[in-house]
Amino acid sequence: MKKRRRKKANASFVVLLLLLGTFLLIIALSNMQFGTPPVKSDPFTNVKKYRSSIHNELAKYHLENYTTVLVALMQQESHGKGGDPMQASESAGFPRNTITDPSKSIQLGVKHFQRILAYGQQKNVDFATIIQAYNMGKGYIDYVAQHGGKHSEELAQNFSLLQVQKAPNLYTCQGDKKNFRYPYCYGDFTYSTKVTKNIQSLTASVPVVGNKKTTNQSF
Repeated sequence: MKKRRRKKANASFVVLLLLLGTFLLIIALSNMQFGTPPVKSDPFTNVKKYRSSIHNELAKYHLENYTTVLVALMQQESHGKGGDPMQASESAGFPRNTITDPSKSIQLGVKHFQRILAYGQQKNVDFATIIQAYNMGKGYIDYVAQHGGKHSEELAQNFSLLQVQKAPNLYTCQGDKKNFRYPYCYGDFTYSTKVTKNIQSLTASVPVVGNKKTTNQSF
């Protein structure tokens, strides 16, 4: 009798374990199927902190509608990190990363943008050329104006190669032939494409109120 009771008890215990295991498996599968997806981090978190500063600096030139553009430029330049988030040192005539104050960087970065914007409009080039000129300088605007007025990565490559030929020991991509820019080592010929994608991502992330986005940015 005792052996039978033990067998029954053992069998009941095994059944209980199986039921418990099945129950836990159902819960796990349910969570996988219906659980809340993980929250993705915002890649623009750092640059968005500077949005109001950029807006206020642009307002001095009555260009505040370009705030999103400058935030997108900063994202490409530095992801909002460091003392020179607009990477404005070189455009101001200083060695790279000379500026260590973000407010000064924004001031000079906006000033550089204002100049190339005005020059680009004067030369009647498209806005993609103006964005690329933030990286390659005003000379790129002249080059595009002489070649149809519309930016392309091919034109940016050709302009880059011209600059490399003028200073082959300066623009070398640090000798790294695996660098995607090589041999177009002056600037980044994909710069305008990347900034445009940043602009699109930033615009898409703007909150919507009713049927209208809460921004008056235009570019």
